[in-house]
Amino acid sequence: MTRALEIFAVIHLTLMGLSHVVHHRAWAEFFINLRRLGYGGVFVHGFLSLGFGAMILAFHRVWSGMPLVLTIVGILYLMKTLQCFLLPEVSVRSLDRVTMERSRVFIGAGIAFLLIATATTIALVRETSTL
Repeated sequence: MTRALEIFAVIHLTLMGLSHVVHHRAWAEFFINLRRLGYGGVFVHGFLSLGFGAMILAFHRVWSGMPLVLTIVGILYLMKTLQCFLLPEVSVRSLDRVTMERSRVFIGAGIAFLLIATATTIALVRETSTL
């Protein structure tokens, strides 16, 4: 199951990363629209993070080596979910910082997603070559 989840994560992170880099203005618009919904928009954001983070922690219990990076990503996604659900006012303030003029900040997030996908892919290839 761990390997399947790692493949799922590589696909997810690669697509999200490329999208953040190529369509950073669309991501800014998306989060601006969530902000307009107030706490409801924050909860939508939390639900989007919950699925990915919960899947990682449920099926990827790796606490050493390069695969640990993916486990940490899962923890961070669940921490973001907790913030959205338990401290929505903090998440609203975070959404308040998103503007079309600053949409390029999503490029950095996209690059981070791509780097994590690359690290996970390297770990998968190394694991396969040792089998």
